[in-house]
This record gives sequence, structure tokens and C-alpha cells, in this order.
Amino acid sequence: MTTPLPGEARWAELAANLADVRERIAAATAAAGRPTGDVELVVVTKFFPASDVRLLAGLGVVDVGENRHQEAEAKAADCTGLDLRWHYIGGLQSNKAAAVAAYADVVESVDRLKLVDALDKGAAGRAVDVLLQVSLDPPDREGRAGADPVDLPELAAAVDGATHLRLRGLMAVAPLGEDPAAAFERLAGIRNDFLVAHPDATVLSAGMSGDLEQAIAAGATHVRVGSAVLGTRRTLK
Repeated sequence: MTTPLPGEARWAELAANLADVRERIAAATAAAGRPTGDVELVVVTKFFPASDVRLLAGLGVVDVGENRHQEAEAKAADCTGLDLRWHYIGGLQSNKAAAVAAYADVVESVDRLKLVDALDKGAAGRAVDVLLQVSLDPPDREGRAGADPVDLPELAAAVDGATHLRLRGLMAVAPLGEDPAAAFERLAGIRNDFLVAHPDATVLSAGMSGDLEQAIAAGATHVRVGSAVLGTRRTLK
């Protein structure tokens, strides 16, 4: 395991990495002919300590992504009082959905009906933003998680009918082994169709450290970046 850097050195490393990523986002946004500030950064802190999250908050990061419930819950509790929006971006088990809704401000991985009721119950007393995760994999190939595009209308209707959930848009991950530009081009078409029925659900979360430029070119409003900001992942004790 990599030895954690002392506080000041780690702050400098994160600051430099953040500056690089923000520059990439700004350049890709401009290249796509979109206005400055049109794309938001979600920093994915999986396997990194809450101390890194606090440093990131001091560097102006607002949106933090996690994809393991136990780790996310602990970090959210550790960082109480910071001005952060917690995004749950990992595959979500229905028996953990209610617990996730108790601390997550945004749940990006809703891909089946069973999750909607559980999230709504867990979010009682607070509003939780929801993104529907759509699969970009061919139907005949096992791949990333996500709903089939044809199932999005039913899933969206369920979220719209929930008391404490707000339908905000879509999330997707480029399939493994495929040109991300082609995958995100398909996503742009799916999104255009989705917006006809849900014009207020304008969020499109797509793109990670290696393919954020292609995602922004296809209309992503949020990119989820981990290693390009935090470095090589290390397992927490």
C-alpha cells in the first residue's frame, strides 16, 4: 500500500491534480462550443480517507462521489458540517438503498424499479436527487450495470411518482473495450429522446478520468473523476 503523504504535501498534490483536471474540463467544454462552467466535477474518493475529502473541500470541491455504502456512510458522517454534495455512484443493492438515501444527496445508479420504493422510504424527510443509470452495452453482451434504454420511461415514471425523490437526469459508463466517443454518441441520442418526455431532467453524468473529453463533447453536464485527482487508489484499513 502506498504510504499516505503528510498533510501539506498531500494538499499540494491534490491542488495540482485538481488544477489539471479543471483545465481539461475547461478545454473540452470550449472545444464543444459550450459556455464556461457548463460542466461540473464530481471527485470520486473511493478507497481514499476522509482526510482527503476535507482537503478537497478546502480546495473548492463540492461534489464527492462514492460507490460503496459502508465507506460512503462513514465518510459522510466524518465530514459532517462541510459544504458537500454526496453522490452515490455504485451499483446499489435494494436492501441497502434506504440506508444510502439517508445520507446521499444524489443517487446516480438507479437502474431498476425495486430501488425506487426503497430509496423513497429511506429519504423520508429529505429530498434526494436521482439519475437513472442507462446501459450502453449491446443487449447481447454482459457488461456494465444500467437499465435498458427501453425501460427508462417506466423507471422515470416511478421516480416521478415517489414522494421524496427528484428525477434529475441520466448517468452512464462507456462499455469496456469500446471507443468511448461512439458510446457517448449513443448516449446523446438516448438523452435527447428522454428529454422530450422529461424536459427538466437535464443532468447527464458521464465520463471519467480517461474519457471525460469524449463525454463532454457528447453533452455531459457532470464528469466523475477519481484517479486523475487523487492518484493511484489504495485500500483503506
